[in-house]
Amino acid sequence: MKLYNTLTRSVDPIQPLNPPTVTVYTCGPTVYDYAHIGHWFNYVRMDTLIRALKLQGLQPTWVMNITDVGHLVSDADEGEDKLEKGARREGKTAWEVAEFYTKDFLEGMRLLNILTPDHIVKATDHITEQVELIQKLEAKGYTYVIDDGVYYDTSKFEGYAAFARLDLDSLQEGARVSVNSQKRNPSDFALWKFSPKDHQRDMEWESPWGKGFPGWHIECSAMSMKYLGDTLDIHTGGIDHIPVHHTNEIAQSEAATGKRFAQTWMHSNHVMVGGEKISKSLGNGIRLQEIVERGIPAEAVRLHILESHYRSQAKFSWDSLEAAANRLKNWQNIAALRLQPVDHPADASVTTHEQAVAAIEGGIRMLASTLANDLHSPETLRLIDEVFGKVENSLLSQSSVQTFTAFLRVINDGLGIDLEHIENITPEQKQLITDREQARVSKDWAKSDELRDQLGTQGIGVRDTQHGTVWFRL
Repeated sequence: MKLYNTLTRSVDPIQPLNPPTVTVYTCGPTVYDYAHIGHWFNYVRMDTLIRALKLQGLQPTWVMNITDVGHLVSDADEGEDKLEKGARREGKTAWEVAEFYTKDFLEGMRLLNILTPDHIVKATDHITEQVELIQKLEAKGYTYVIDDGVYYDTSKFEGYAAFARLDLDSLQEGARVSVNSQKRNPSDFALWKFSPKDHQRDMEWESPWGKGFPGWHIECSAMSMKYLGDTLDIHTGGIDHIPVHHTNEIAQSEAATGKRFAQTWMHSNHVMVGGEKISKSLGNGIRLQEIVERGIPAEAVRLHILESHYRSQAKFSWDSLEAAANRLKNWQNIAALRLQPVDHPADASVTTHEQAVAAIEGGIRMLASTLANDLHSPETLRLIDEVFGKVENSLLSQSSVQTFTAFLRVINDGLGIDLEHIENITPEQKQLITDREQARVSKDWAKSDELRDQLGTQGIGVRDTQHGTVWFRL
């Protein structure tokens, strides 16, 4: 399997340190507000990575964090903790805010059929590990203390700017982060922030340096290395994490261990709406629940996300989402053909049917390999459309149902789109179809039309073919 590696700026083969196990860490949500559609693009893409690895016979150990403390409103290590800000906004404690939005996020994962990571870890449950990691850095001379906390001295880490290809010589104070006159370098970042002296925080802990709370960056390093070891096979996250968060993770992790932190870095690109990047700060984030309330199934949202490559700058619009919902409905109706196999007469249609079966068998082989090529989900969807077009044209025989079912299972395993468990129509509806066919044989067109209309009121459409009538959902 190959993946674009931000570290090397090239598409590299995945070479796990201890195959078939492959360790994967995903930067999870900061749970101070609802996740928006831009976030869900990212997490569906990361889930697709896990699925693609499994299709290749690898065994991912997947860790995702929940940032429930320490993520400040700016990269400057100043201002409010986002959880404290959320608590003030809602008149709750930071703990209550974190619990509420964590539950909402996990429900969104369920709706989008995102696999459950092997470990979902909260920053507040790993304060000890974070303190110990800071102590390691302190012992090696990478830290210093100023009025508001313990900081990492980026000038001590050779190659700090390499990952994001930062030009530190031209980095002006305030260009990437805001002014802090006590910091030795503009790029230095907080490992531990001291609690304010004028009020008590909801979330604060004792430490060797004083009461306070961890910085955002130290959390991911401490938790990922606890569960996955000093060197990760794959680290994933949004492209916006490259210049600050992931650069800082690398610096502190490699300084502490003396080892490469991650072999492969996978980054999901931005999502645009109306020409602007989706973000909470711009107020253009659309919640998953808003979409579902419009009658668009979450599975259509997932399909829409898969229509763009994870490295492309995706564009979200309601029209494109409606188109994805229509595509999903068409797929579901073609998948339902496995519930209504037909007999193929000994004529030219046999050749068409054999071609369809060959396409299905080829699709099973090619789907995994297409995803293995840098998670090329748009090409994978095109492949599925091609196979489905041939199945729709030829229909399925009883002997080909098993092969087609296997193809649907691979689609679910690789893309998280469940087409295998399509609900059958009722015996009463099947009888109406039989009665309509008999009316057509008798050329009782009025009765045939009446029965078609009756099925239509129940959300069932019919299509007459040379092999008989097949049904689909309207």
